[in-house]
Amino acid sequence: MKEKLNDLQDDVKNSAHKIWLAGLGALTVAGEEGSKLFKTLVEKGETYEEKGGGPTDKVKETYGKTREKAEDLWSKFENSFNDKVGIAMNKLGVPTRDEINQLTQRVDALMEAISKLNKDETKKEA
Repeated sequence: MKEKLNDLQDDVKNSAHKIWLAGLGALTVAGEEGSKLFKTLVEKGETYEEKGGGPTDKVKETYGKTREKAEDLWSKFENSFNDKVGIAMNKLGVPTRDEINQLTQRVDALMEAISKLNKDETKKEA
């Protein structure tokens, strides 16, 4: 039974690791493809502008709005990715930053109390 539990834990850890790697891969591909697309769009825009095509103010406004939307979508993707990774890590029993900070504070308080008790004992013995 314990072996099955260990196997299950290993499977969950492997799955979480694969989710993590897939997310990193998605971020990398999105970054690479986004950069390529952006460069292509800039080149086309420069060519269009050189030919004297159309009102550049409208194009700049459209570009600004499109950029804002892209940044918003990217932010939502990052947040969603972070949430998914957090859920996976939680299922694996990995403590959160807040939990570690709370535990650190408790350990510090205990160390201080022990130190105080040691000082009191030293005074009593003297």
